[in-house]
Amino acid sequence: MSVLSLLLATVLGCTPHSTGSTEVGVRVATVGVLEPKGVVPDPYSPGSTYFFAPMLNEWYLYDTALQNVVMSRDNGSQYGDDSLRFKTIDGNDISVNVTVAWSIDGTKAPYLLQFVGPDTQTVGERLVRPVSRTIIRDVLNSLASEQYYDAGVRFKKAEQAAALLNHYLNPEGVRIAQVLLGEHKFNERYEQIIRDKKVAEQDASRLDSETEAARELRHRELEQAKGLVQQAIEEATGESRKKQINADAIYYERQRQAEAILSEKRAKARGIAEQARALSGSGGRSIVKLKVAEALKGKPIVFVPTGGMDLRTTDMNELLQTYAVVKGASGQ
Repeated sequence: MSVLSLLLATVLGCTPHSTGSTEVGVRVATVGVLEPKGVVPDPYSPGSTYFFAPMLNEWYLYDTALQNVVMSRDNGSQYGDDSLRFKTIDGNDISVNVTVAWSIDGTKAPYLLQFVGPDTQTVGERLVRPVSRTIIRDVLNSLASEQYYDAGVRFKKAEQAAALLNHYLNPEGVRIAQVLLGEHKFNERYEQIIRDKKVAEQDASRLDSETEAARELRHRELEQAKGLVQQAIEEATGESRKKQINADAIYYERQRQAEAILSEKRAKARGIAEQARALSGSGGRSIVKLKVAEALKGKPIVFVPTGGMDLRTTDMNELLQTYAVVKGASGQ
């Protein structure tokens, strides 16, 4: 401040004007004696004290700290139910509580004083609130009813709304930090439809689970039955093999026995055949005579000229000779 201004301020009785740690000041020259009349274009920095003549200046403060515009159905403001209402692309009405976190760009405070309002609260009511309601509603209007239930979709839409608000409000001296979408509410009729649908989906999911459980149970029972059948087959196959082995052993034993009997019978038959061949010759007749003599041994012999024996054809000498041989052989 120049010496002349300081002197004039002293004469006119200047008063101090201070800014807080998050405040900027804006001065308006009301007379225009020492400077142009109107809003001084350069804001006054936070945390300082300034002296101005009250009759020649007006003083305004803007808080640059983070502010919230709360638009809800129960915030107790003069608006009553101030929640944001919008219509989905499929025609349903939704109301949602919205909070917009914002702050003033201190360098634009003189501009805000000229075109918006004299303080932070007025800027919020006249500029931030109406623009936010319009932009956020336009963004949410692009959603379908089902999409609004998806928290991820809602978060992306909130970010999109914040970006658009910054696009329009930054040039006006307002920065948007965040848009928060809170509790939402469909109209009663649609709420009932949604509840009914959720119940139906839960029932369908439960039936699907029960069906899958029954399918799994049948599969397990089928596998168990297959296992029992396979076990029975294996047992029957093993028993059959065991019986086959036993039968083969018995067959082999009987075959060996039959072969032995056959060999024995063949040997006897060969002996009989050899004996028959021996008896068919002269030696055979001698053996017969020998047997007859053995039979007559020790028995009295009486020759009867009659009857069935023809002494004319019997060689008695030979017979007696044979008898004597037998007798001599026995020692009698």
